[in-house]
Amino acid sequence: MKVIDIEQWNRKAHYEHFSALKDPYFSLTIPFDVTKAHAFSKANGISFFAKYLHDCTKAINRVENLKFRIENENIVSYDVIHASATIMRTNNTFGFSFIDFNENLDEFIKNIEQEKKRIEHTSDLYPPKNGLDCIHCSAMPWVNFTGQKEPISGKTESVPKLAFSKMDRLGGGKLKMNVAISVNHALVDGYHVGLFSEKFQQYLNE
Repeated sequence: MKVIDIEQWNRKAHYEHFSALKDPYFSLTIPFDVTKAHAFSKANGISFFAKYLHDCTKAINRVENLKFRIENENIVSYDVIHASATIMRTNNTFGFSFIDFNENLDEFIKNIEQEKKRIEHTSDLYPPKNGLDCIHCSAMPWVNFTGQKEPISGKTESVPKLAFSKMDRLGGGKLKMNVAISVNHALVDGYHVGLFSEKFQQYLNE
């Protein structure tokens, strides 16, 4: 982790402007082609959720501004960003996870399974390990949404928030999934969301 020198940052004016707003977050809902990712998960007998969450977190880690956080009135850049996803229990409640990121998909899946087991056997909402070095994300496979709004705490927030919709089957066997992303405009611009979108789609296709 490193601290960003705000005085030397080329986005200093943008940071000061947007951080003064009551709600500096902006949100976009982006359609992604998940045809190849879904086929890959089926062919290899792995969770589609694990496949696309790995691709998503990998893309987040490739965009510098999506690794920035506001912490103790400083801007810090984390070396690695992990995934804090909502995980459903069999009783239809959920718990927040903290899934350690790993470039290796098999290792990442092991980390997901560990968190699933922990959450199933506790009523705790929050994970034992928790921090800002993550993305907050939710899978909503019951709804094919085209827009989405995240809860706002009223406190200073800087963690990107993502939500994954139900898949939509298109003509020709194509599959589409809408992904909502909300980011703090004091740290992230549309350009950076665009970079994330390109990289996420690239990894989904691999």
